Amino acid sequence: MNGREPGAAGTDRRAVFSWCLFDWANSPFSTIIVTFVFSAYFAQGIVGDEIEGAFLWSQTMAAAGFAVAILSPILGAIADRGGRRKPWIALLSVGCVAATALLWFAEPDRSAIPLALVLVAVAVLCFEIATVFYNASLPNVAAPERMGRTGGWGWGAGYVGAIACLVLCLFGLVQAETPPFGLDKSQAEHVRATAIVVALWWIVFGWPYLAWVPDGARSGVAAGEAVRSGLLALWKTLRSLRDYKNIAIFLLARMIYADGLATLFQIGGLYAAGTLGMGFAEIIQFGIAMNVTAGIGAFALGWLDDRVGSRRTIEVSLVGLSVFAAAVLMVDSVLWFWVFGLALCVFVGPVQSASRTLMARLAPAHMRAEMFGLYAFSGKSTSFVGPLLFGWVTLWFDSQRAGMATILIFWLVGLVLLRMVREPARSGEG
Repeated sequence: MNGREPGAAGTDRRAVFSWCLFDWANSPFSTIIVTFVFSAYFAQGIVGDEIEGAFLWSQTMAAAGFAVAILSPILGAIADRGGRRKPWIALLSVGCVAATALLWFAEPDRSAIPLALVLVAVAVLCFEIATVFYNASLPNVAAPERMGRTGGWGWGAGYVGAIACLVLCLFGLVQAETPPFGLDKSQAEHVRATAIVVALWWIVFGWPYLAWVPDGARSGVAAGEAVRSGLLALWKTLRSLRDYKNIAIFLLARMIYADGLATLFQIGGLYAAGTLGMGFAEIIQFGIAMNVTAGIGAFALGWLDDRVGSRRTIEVSLVGLSVFAAAVLMVDSVLWFWVFGLALCVFVGPVQSASRTLMARLAPAHMRAEMFGLYAFSGKSTSFVGPLLFGWVTLWFDSQRAGMATILIFWLVGLVLLRMVREPARSGEG
């Protein structure tokens, strides 16, 4: 099976299931480690100062994002020209799992700050680049006419997997009156153990991808030549945007509003813990509710894309995100944070799904693969800017609320640029 060419699949249900299961396997990492649990534990338990903790965490996320922006095109070029992606996914998965599991040793003491930040940076770097390769392997399991639904199944599996793992951590560890295995609450072992759960979750549910998802055939191209030709192709595609200004404007707009989303995902747990004083159990409960709401929003507003168009769907979603984010920033009540925060989450899925659809509608058929390569690159190339800005604004104003307000800038600027994009008429329209 490993020698099958990309695009040759589409009817192998075991391969499709295994591909979707990988999203189930790795989604708890971003949800539990990056967004909700470990980020809050780092600021509260390890650093002991919400402002300093938020600054250090955000700068680490920014540094990891910058490394991803530099390395992913290079490693992607090697993989594309070399023909195989699974070895890279296996190696990067091992790196993320190992770094995540080692977070167990980040004890609630300031002396553990360097260990925690280095491990988180390595884990995020491995996770993000592995995700790039994973997304690129979709044609290996789905024929062109089935890629949309298969990709949607994977996306849905990620949401459900994150919820399931959050529930396990909440009731099995954080809220357990007597934590299992003699875990010592005074040393935050019941919280630190969530990192072990995330690592084991990836191992248990991630291995079918490596076993049953087909990979491209080895091309025999040397690594050096793969890098050279891959980067040359990327440069030529970037230059071609001069002839496709409409697409260039969209990619710029998407790059900016995606930075706001990335910051929200990476800093949300810190804000809930530091500004509103939410405990670990309630943060996890909110994480569960957020994933459910985001999934419902993606499903419920999916019809809007077909009815009014992708660009308008993104515009509506960005307005919704901005309005409810502003409301979240103005409240001090945990109850209203829940209300406005969950309302905000309704618009997260539609922004992401409609952006992908709009890219497909804008890209010329003969350049679709190249343009989606740029689409992926634009989503990561400046992802470090949001956390970087959040950290410095938080430090300057001594306020996480001020830092979080920066995400509104990204969404509003992206919205303005998006208004300049002309969406092609759909079939049946004049």
